Amino acid sequence: MQILNIDNATVYRGPTKVFSDLNLAIDFGENTAIVGPNGAGKTTLLKLLAREIYPSTGNVQIFGKDRWNVWELRKRLGLVSPDLQQNYAMSAKGASVVLSGFHSSVDIYGHQTFTAEQLKVAESVLNDLKIDHLCNTPFSSMSTGEQRRHLLGRALVNDPEALVLDEPTNGLDLPSIFQYLETVRRLMQSGKTVILVTHHIHEIPPEITQVVLMKHGKIISHGSKEKNLNNESLSELFDCQIKVANFNGYYQVVPA
Repeated sequence: MQILNIDNATVYRGPTKVFSDLNLAIDFGENTAIVGPNGAGKTTLLKLLAREIYPSTGNVQIFGKDRWNVWELRKRLGLVSPDLQQNYAMSAKGASVVLSGFHSSVDIYGHQTFTAEQLKVAESVLNDLKIDHLCNTPFSSMSTGEQRRHLLGRALVNDPEALVLDEPTNGLDLPSIFQYLETVRRLMQSGKTVILVTHHIHEIPPEITQVVLMKHGKIISHGSKEKNLNNESLSELFDCQIKVANFNGYYQVVPA
């Protein structure tokens, strides 16, 4: 079964045509990085996945369906993005951030209820992500990395079949980057399918097997890391001369 199937989609944001006849398919178990410079169309692609926008022509199917109750979709496709982090309720306490995933809300509210099983799951996620000590800490008082881990926990409480991570290490210091990537690696190793959207080559973990290169609203290549994470492909993608190095499954880039 496919997580995502985009078939000849033309997509507008306002009056601007972002995609014309876009085609992209991602299967279960196919851990994928979608890489491109600013303006490539990555944000619009994420909005398609989140069902915030729909194509004017063509078809976008998620888990084999082109129409979703967005609250039901959130239980199967976990999305963590800088937009969510920026717009999340700053007064929410750590435990509430994780629990809010059950209702796809930006805090928990009086009318929302949780079963004993849901409370147990949230506690387990807090422990697994090593953020249980922040249960009563307001979101606004957390570091960027701590906020990011809580939002990951918010997605994980539903045990989604796939995770979409947008620029997951943007704004994190080195220890937080290493910690976050190690968590993402464990999720993939346990069988979770991850779609990672980025322009940072260093945050592509070794477990990623497929890379999609996007530029100016087009897919210019879709294939293995060996095919796409090399000097020639990335130099063309970013319009500058790049040299690529591989260290223990991680890729790094420097000016050529």
